[in-house]
Amino acid sequence: MSTILGAEIVFSRFMPSGMIPAALAQTAENFIIEGKHPGLLVLNDRPINAETPPHLLNDSVTPANKLFVRNNGIPPQNVDSENWTLTIGGESVRDSKTYTLAELKKKFKHHTYQLTLECGGNGRSEFNPPAKGNQWTTGAVGCPKWTGIRLKDVLLDCGIKDDAVYIGYHGADSHLSGDPSKAAISRGVPMSKALEDESLIAWAMNGEDLPVMNGFPLRLVFGGWPASTGGKWLTGIDIRNKVHDGTKMTGSAYRVPCKTVAPGTKVADEDMCIIHNMPVKSLITFPKSGVLHSLKQTLSVNGHAWAGDKEVSGMQVSIDFGQTWYDIAISKPVNRNAWQHWNTELEFPKAGYYEVWAKATDSDGTAQPMILPGWNPKGYLNNACHRIAVKVV
Repeated sequence: MSTILGAEIVFSRFMPSGMIPAALAQTAENFIIEGKHPGLLVLNDRPINAETPPHLLNDSVTPANKLFVRNNGIPPQNVDSENWTLTIGGESVRDSKTYTLAELKKKFKHHTYQLTLECGGNGRSEFNPPAKGNQWTTGAVGCPKWTGIRLKDVLLDCGIKDDAVYIGYHGADSHLSGDPSKAAISRGVPMSKALEDESLIAWAMNGEDLPVMNGFPLRLVFGGWPASTGGKWLTGIDIRNKVHDGTKMTGSAYRVPCKTVAPGTKVADEDMCIIHNMPVKSLITFPKSGVLHSLKQTLSVNGHAWAGDKEVSGMQVSIDFGQTWYDIAISKPVNRNAWQHWNTELEFPKAGYYEVWAKATDSDGTAQPMILPGWNPKGYLNNACHRIAVKVV
């Protein structure tokens, strides 16, 4: 591998067995999606799914054109936002109501939060045996500013019965089969999450209309939870007296084994638990992996870290495959469920090939694992340390 890289792998004796160098794990494939940065990597075109390479996520606030795309169906065409409506119903609503988008904007107080959105399958490509689904690497995450109204304000306006336990959403995206009787996706969250201040019905991202591929004209946003809980092209919300049982809420969808299993194990549906809070994780966004760096200079490195409903309390980096970790400073979140920023300067002992690894620790003291934390059939919740390649000359 040193021959292929053209440099000695410094600290190679510490490199985890079976792992290839980060420099050899990169891809340059790209495909352009309207309204999105040409550098996004398309994983699927039906439905469209695309991730953002880490070096394009260096902004503290993710630009709309750099936010990943995760669709389960076909987005609605020729959206008429002026006549768009949202209906609140379900077994546990006291007074079902339908609002136009204009009424929502006029009736309820507006709020803006920077909220971290991450696909539950981010990092799936590292699973072995492989897990079916889009083979996300690290780029199905972002943290834009979202503007809208609090979900709880709308729910309280309709009235919530005492037996309410969950909400479930409905969207205007169509099923891939074209069958109008089938929903592309219909997920939700427990009432406790729905009633948090930061849980939004949003119509804007970074002060502008939502991008078409991210739910224009209306969507839900639940920071710190799997992005699939935030329904796009939102047309309805049901207040349920049971756990929502819509499309991709049952079976093994967005679930992990309730107990640890060996790789390749077949797990019965009844032994799978719904994913709620996302785990602690971090990303190196500068420099781009594969950088050529002078031994005489220090290397500036920075990135982000997040921890679901928690905060990141500690941040560390390593240049010797985790044998030595250096504590570095990390910012406080601008609001709950927003990612946090870190930066540091690194020195290298001699010329050669290195990898910079990043590790975050959450407010409960739980740290990222160096490698895949545990196998599950659907390839969810991979929060292994991110790494980049550096060639020092």
